[in-house]
Amino acid sequence: MRRTRNGTTAALCGAFILLMLALTAASVPLYRIFCAATGFDGTPRIVTERSATVADREVTVFFNTDHDPRLPWSFRPMQRSVTVKLGEERLVTFEAINESKAPVVGHAAYNVAPDKSASYFSKLECFCFQDQTLEAGERVEMPVSFFVDPAMLDDPNAREVKQITLSYTFFRDEAATAELARKRAGAAG
Repeated sequence: MRRTRNGTTAALCGAFILLMLALTAASVPLYRIFCAATGFDGTPRIVTERSATVADREVTVFFNTDHDPRLPWSFRPMQRSVTVKLGEERLVTFEAINESKAPVVGHAAYNVAPDKSASYFSKLECFCFQDQTLEAGERVEMPVSFFVDPAMLDDPNAREVKQITLSYTFFRDEAATAELARKRAGAAG
């Protein structure tokens, strides 16, 4: 009887440990999904449909860019800010230049400030949705299509927002850059 109880306890403890490991492994992707769905932590929404309405109220959207020092790119917005009506779709562009003598893969992290406006900042298309590969010396213009949801006017915590900052930071994707170099070396050899 004692062995059965010990075996059951050991099995339950093992199952609990496996459950905790599974939750730990899933936490990062689940957190990203949660942030994208709710705008939590300054994460803008990714949408597939344009706003059905355009309000008279305007907001000014500022653009901020940065890059990891290990990424040999220059990266900047083509315009520092735009003023848009809530619900109005806008296309803006950013410039990136690979200043190295080799191709480099980068990926962009992004957020919106103030946080309370993030769930209303809706991206239709963005270079940040996938990694970007720039050849040696290559210059590219990268578009972002967005709108600020007019539903922001119905939120007592966000309706007074008149300025929003969309920030991007580009990071070097070491693994993808190394893989690209391996593939090209293999193709050349």
